[in-house]
Amino acid sequence: MKPTLILVGADKGGVGKTTISRALMDFLARRNILARAFDTENPRGTLHRFYPGSTEIIDIEEVADQMKVLDTLESASEKVTIVDFKAGALGRTLEIFERIGVFEAARDGMFDIGMFHVVGPAVASLDELQEVNRYVNGIDYVVARNFINDTNFFEWDEATYKKYFANLNNAHEIEVPKLNEMAYEAVDLNGVTFTDFVNNRTPDGEKADYSFTLRGYVRKWLSEIDEQFENLALIKNILSNARASASPAKKKEKAS
Repeated sequence: MKPTLILVGADKGGVGKTTISRALMDFLARRNILARAFDTENPRGTLHRFYPGSTEIIDIEEVADQMKVLDTLESASEKVTIVDFKAGALGRTLEIFERIGVFEAARDGMFDIGMFHVVGPAVASLDELQEVNRYVNGIDYVVARNFINDTNFFEWDEATYKKYFANLNNAHEIEVPKLNEMAYEAVDLNGVTFTDFVNNRTPDGEKADYSFTLRGYVRKWLSEIDEQFENLALIKNILSNARASASPAKKKEKAS
């Protein structure tokens, strides 16, 4: 299976970058696809809190930590690598990646690469789109519009909408629905994955006593995000590669 590098970020804070990373990790885990993650929110590590066994906290601007991500793509047992960028780090890292040939290597077929650019309902967030767009030619670029409140992303103003979204190169858009605040806080308070919360399990796998109602809100939210993910070429490619990699093993097992 060819390795896949997924970048999740935005330079603006508070738009739900780590929420998207967590949803991606959950999505892949429920499909038995091994993934590892790097959390660049050093030293706090919000993503690491929910996935301590598969997430490493790094400083993405340090060369040694860049090597931990890039030099191990092929050798890692997990063929999907997710990098969760802290606020303010995305633009600088994309510039570094461009300079050292990361995007060129991906375009040459060494590995697959995709980016989830998370934007919130604010002009400051949307202004990032044109800046980031110059780095993503030839890679899977996903603009994730996160409905963290009831704002409608300026869609009421057609001219504003077109200004920010119409000229993006080969971009795919997904809409991340708003999750009920009480449900989100319950997941956060218990420090569990979204899937474990829905399944009423503690981080150790023990039976929990989470609210049936709040679990229902999270279950519905996950199903809506899953539908968005499944329509993306990047995710379809990962699922297809995973099935192709598993097929020889299954055939060998049957033969024996």
